[in-house]
Amino acid sequence: MRPERVRPVSLADAAAALPPGSPAITAAPGTGTDAWKTELTGISINSREIMPGDLYLALPGARHHGAGFAADAAAAGAAAILTDAAGVSQLPRTVLPVFLADDIRRLVGPLSAAVFNSQPQDGSAPALFGVTGTNGKTTTTYFITSLLQALGRTTGLIGTIEILAGGEAIPSVLTTPESPQVHGLLALMRERALDAAAMEVSSHAISYRRVDGVVFDIAGFTNLTQDHLDLHGSMEEYFAAKANLFRSERSRRAVLTVDDEWGRRMAAVAGDRGVTLQTTGEPGDADWQVRSVTREGLGHSFELHPRQGTPLRARTGLPGSFNVSNAALALAMVMESGADPAEVQRALEEHDPFTVEVPGRMQLLCEAPAAIVDFAHNPDALERTLESVRRPEGRVIVVFGATGERDQTKRPLMGSIAARLADVVIVTDDDPHDEDEAAIRADVLRGAFSAGEESGTEILEVAPRAEAIARAVELAGPQDTILVAGRGHEVWQEVKGVNLALDDRVELRAALAKAGFTVPTYDGVES
Repeated sequence: MRPERVRPVSLADAAAALPPGSPAITAAPGTGTDAWKTELTGISINSREIMPGDLYLALPGARHHGAGFAADAAAAGAAAILTDAAGVSQLPRTVLPVFLADDIRRLVGPLSAAVFNSQPQDGSAPALFGVTGTNGKTTTTYFITSLLQALGRTTGLIGTIEILAGGEAIPSVLTTPESPQVHGLLALMRERALDAAAMEVSSHAISYRRVDGVVFDIAGFTNLTQDHLDLHGSMEEYFAAKANLFRSERSRRAVLTVDDEWGRRMAAVAGDRGVTLQTTGEPGDADWQVRSVTREGLGHSFELHPRQGTPLRARTGLPGSFNVSNAALALAMVMESGADPAEVQRALEEHDPFTVEVPGRMQLLCEAPAAIVDFAHNPDALERTLESVRRPEGRVIVVFGATGERDQTKRPLMGSIAARLADVVIVTDDDPHDEDEAAIRADVLRGAFSAGEESGTEILEVAPRAEAIARAVELAGPQDTILVAGRGHEVWQEVKGVNLALDDRVELRAALAKAGFTVPTYDGVES
């Protein structure tokens, strides 16, 4: 996740490149002035990922201080150590130069940018697209990448499901990697002469400073709905975290979906650097507006109208009106990057870029019954997804649960939404983590039974998850729709500290085949 060739940078030059107001770096007692000439070819906050020539940043952690692993970093070839006052007292005796700073976390991103030279001002860096919001980040980045490829661009991707540097795929663990990895990836993409890259930017990434030192050419906003309140505490704090992406030091230009008040407030943060997008289909005053939305099979066609000029005609084969919003945002972001309208229209017509399969995002596995796996794991996403899969005939059967050790207030809300919009609700386990599985299900069921009394929805509790998926298939007829929601592309279920192999797509395909339904042949490996 870093370039093969890095031009060495002295620690003095890296420190000089820090933005104004950064914590000052000083040499620790016993470290001579010549140590400032130490040449660096990399940077890491993880002693296990140190490569020769790296600066090891020994940060304080929740349980241990990184200084306790300095000997491992030195043995791996670290060139120098940067830590804080608390870390110095824990450092073993070492021959490496040691430097000090307060609040080192603020320095990780800018130092990574300086050492890897990830975004030089000479025009050699890929154009960088960043997408944030509660729902739709993954799909929008895939849509951006697909459209750019249709335009003949070479692209990279940094996201939840995978990291792509041209043709090379790297499995992704975090929605956004730590900042040394982000800057290393951007430098790798520059080394490979990629034209552009798209990145998901979560609120965690912004709050935990994983994108510090990164400047996005175009930043995009999808929406803001209840999620991650276990981290942020309130919707206002959640908004504030997202809003940081649209400040001038982080993005040069922005496209903001203004379908609700949160979007309009986000547009105010971006100010003159932002343009607005309205995807409701209703007349408005946004800079870009979605109109003429027409259902086409499971997907939709639509027009994207600029303030001036000819509308762009596009379509997406992915189910759900929210995928019209995702496609429109991707299209507007590419247009705002300076793409030629005629070339874009030709790419839309010849390549159908917004029908690209996104693993675990409205992924259709079977048509009779319609069997869909989606990542919907919060109230708004579940509601939109359930509304989108309803067909004129047949029932909707939904399988879902709630994640343990996360925002508990959304559990009964999701249960209520499912009971109101589905015909059969099967409540099961998601990732319980260290929380009691039955207690989590009880929270979801409380909301489901409350709403189900009026709707007459059939509500079942089935665990483990694989059995719940099998039960849904047993209950389904060819005309029905099965939605397995919440985990999407994920292939591990964490239970009491143990990762259990579990892929909703694999389980659903197996259950459909066992029941005698025709499942399209799939020769690939799930991402």
